[in-house]
Amino acid sequence: MSQGEVSSMLNDHRQLSRRRFLGNFAFVSAAIAAGPGSWVIRPDWANAAEGPIRIGIATDLTGALGFAGNTDANVARMVASEINENGGLLGRPIDLLIEDTASNESVAVGNVRKLIQRDKVDLVLGGIASSMRNAIKDIIISRGKTLYIYPQAYEGRECTPYLFCTGPVPAQNCDRFIPWLIKNGGRRFALPGSNYVWPQTINAYARKVIESSGGEVVFEEYYPLDQIDFSSTVSRITSNKVDVVFNSVIPPGVGSFFKQLYEAGFSRNGGQLGCVYYDENTLEMNQAHEIEGLASSLDYYKALAAEDPVSAKIQSAYEKQFPGKFRFSAGSAATGTYRGLKLWEAAVREAGTIDREAVAAALDHAKIAEGPGGPAEMVPGKRHCRMNMYIGVAKAGQYEIVARSAGPVEPKEC
Repeated sequence: MSQGEVSSMLNDHRQLSRRRFLGNFAFVSAAIAAGPGSWVIRPDWANAAEGPIRIGIATDLTGALGFAGNTDANVARMVASEINENGGLLGRPIDLLIEDTASNESVAVGNVRKLIQRDKVDLVLGGIASSMRNAIKDIIISRGKTLYIYPQAYEGRECTPYLFCTGPVPAQNCDRFIPWLIKNGGRRFALPGSNYVWPQTINAYARKVIESSGGEVVFEEYYPLDQIDFSSTVSRITSNKVDVVFNSVIPPGVGSFFKQLYEAGFSRNGGQLGCVYYDENTLEMNQAHEIEGLASSLDYYKALAAEDPVSAKIQSAYEKQFPGKFRFSAGSAATGTYRGLKLWEAAVREAGTIDREAVAAALDHAKIAEGPGGPAEMVPGKRHCRMNMYIGVAKAGQYEIVARSAGPVEPKEC
């Protein structure tokens, strides 16, 4: 072997060792350069030699729900960066690994396996549609023996061990919202939805609240996820003199549905639109006049930043780091992502370890005094979260808060 080949091999070995060191301990973003080819580990990372704590984010960066998934990924980046800037967790840095679930379950399964098998993450947070959660949860919990936090508002009934839900569920979305819709819209409801588990389950809950509150369901029907022609549904709504459309059609079809409903004169004739997932991101799917007066029931609206210093601080930090079209909003699971990571951080600090059993036990009763929309806490033994709830109404392309809960609302799950 020539001297040049030996020199090349030694150089390759040095480069490989450096890459392995940086990769294993995630020091690229958090170490301080002390001169050519050298790094100094932050002194407040007392246990950095144990390696980073790895968080896997599985979310829709592409696909129909990419507008929501990119927001969630940004929120995770913001929280992880904040933890690292404050000395890490248990004296170790946070290493964030983001995989695209692409609004496609088959793509998601393969990418989540990477987080579990290749990256060996200590937590997975993500999933937007309920079908996505159902597709990936077994890989995370049963096969991967990993903790899973699901941040999205959803239909409830998810009581799987080691799976914690940090978004609103039907009792939180509907128990106050539907009586408000009856008071401000009328008694006759239509329940149009996309054909999958979330719309079907939340409509079953909504129907009970509607009927117990003195309203009636005129019709309930479901459509393919890619449907964009709703002319027959709109005709049925207008001919049956429906007062309130409680919508659970999701993107991409919802924009077309609302446009066609507007063009048929539904809102001009006094009709009331209600949709529990609509937020500042989804408002932009239509012209403002097409959805003027649309009411929603969520755990946060940007308007809260004008009255709540904590919400204002979080909102401002996000907008400074991530200016652009992916807004910090509740319906996109941004608040559930923030809440989930902060509750998990509190649980890890209490447990003093990242062991799944110990963290799950601490997360079962974890609380945060501050968060978007107010404090939040897990309901012991229920794996769901108490949180404040708000009713917002779209006015000129923005949400105005018109009602709010007196305090954290019970999820009534598990």
